[in-house]
Order: sequence, then C-alpha cells, then structure tokens
Amino acid sequence: MASKRIAWITGAGSGIGAATAKQLAKEGWVIAATSRSQNQIQELCEQDPEFIKAYPGDVSNANEMEQLVQKIEQELGQISLVILNAGTGLTQNIQNLSADDCSKIIHTNLLGVTNCLAPIMPLFLERKTGHIAITASVAGYRGLPRALSYCASKAALHNLAESLAIETYGTHIKVQVINPGYIKTPMTDGHKFHMPMLMDVDDAAQKLVTGLKSKRFEIIFPWPFCLLVKSLRLLPYSLYFWLMHTLDKKNA
Repeated sequence: MASKRIAWITGAGSGIGAATAKQLAKEGWVIAATSRSQNQIQELCEQDPEFIKAYPGDVSNANEMEQLVQKIEQELGQISLVILNAGTGLTQNIQNLSADDCSKIIHTNLLGVTNCLAPIMPLFLERKTGHIAITASVAGYRGLPRALSYCASKAALHNLAESLAIETYGTHIKVQVINPGYIKTPMTDGHKFHMPMLMDVDDAAQKLVTGLKSKRFEIIFPWPFCLLVKSLRLLPYSLYFWLMHTLDKKNA
C-alpha cells in the first residue's frame, strides 16, 4: 500500500468529490475519502474497497484535520495529492441574511480549506513535493445575487490559491484552483432557478482529473459557461450591476 499514490479528498461523500474519488481510484490512486457523513463515505468505499478508504471528519475542526492527516499517513503512506473540495452553500439574500448561516458557510468553505492546509503544507515543504487542488467556483469571479456568503467564500479561495501558487512558484509543489460551473449534485438539486449548461457529475469528474494532469493553474468546466462568467469581470460596475439585477428579477 505504501508504494501506491495517495490522494486525500475532502467533501468526498457526494457530488464532485465522490465522482472524482471513483475516477482517480480507477487510475490506481489510493483515496483517503473525507466527509462529515460516515454513511456516505462508507457507501463510497464499498464501491471500491481496495482503493477508496474511509476517513470521516469535519473540515471546520482544525484539530481533527491535523489528527486525520497523521492517521492517513500512518495507515496509507505519504499523501502526494490533496483535493480540498468540501463545501456548502444556500440561497441567501438581504431579506434572509443570517450571521449563523454566514459563519457556517465561511467556516466550511474557507476555513475548512485552511484547516487542511495547515497540517499538509509542512509535509510538502519538507519533502519538496506535493500537489494541492482547491475547489472554488465560478461564483467567486464576481458577486452574484442570492449568494452573499457563498460568493464571498469562493472569491477568498481564489485569492488563497493564487497566494499559494506565488509562494510555491519554482518549487515542485503544484497548486491549482478548480472552478466548476453548474454541476448536477445534491447541492444544485435544491436550486429552483435555471442553471445554464448544467453538467453531469461524472463528466465533471473526468474534466477535473484531466485538469489535474495539466500544467494549468485553473481547472474549469464546462468551459464555455465558465469563460462566459469570467468575461463578466470586464464589465464596468454600473453595467454589471444592472445586468445581474435584471437577470435576478427574471429568475425571481
């Protein structure tokens, strides 16, 4: 087991995380799958018990993540790839703004990533090698209606990944950011608005794994939608605010 490639994936209980775990397992990776849901993780491992191993945990708990990294390395071997994918989201606007909801989203989406980076980064620096991929979202490109804290958390992840890439530039530590569009997952199943270019989760996982093998910093899928959203960053604020307000009223 120690001679195999070890990947740690958070948010692996469902959605893109679970699909990516299965895709990498097919390619011979041993997956340390982490999620708060022990039942989901157990079901995932039962599909490929040789290559997918259950390591349940809550990314919002820093001490738990530190202990989990130690446990993975003791039982499976040195982690060489980390996909920090755990995240949560909900529809949130100024009418239902809740400090508790904001805190939950930031603690999971942003601090959950830093809680995992803190124990893994010293290991990668000591070994002078490693691969970190952080799942953000196209929602981090610009502020969007009805996603106040979610957009903020994903924008923060963009900047975090960029900072990591700058500090590891010229080393053998590879940093990437994953920016999906709309993917059919349990999270998007709850959305009641139109989701253009909605992508199948298994197709998304294949695109993600292909992107991990590339030299690109940013992994996007489906790329036409992602490029369209990214192009909105070129609009001046006045035009962007008017456009988003108009589209939001149509979806209301």
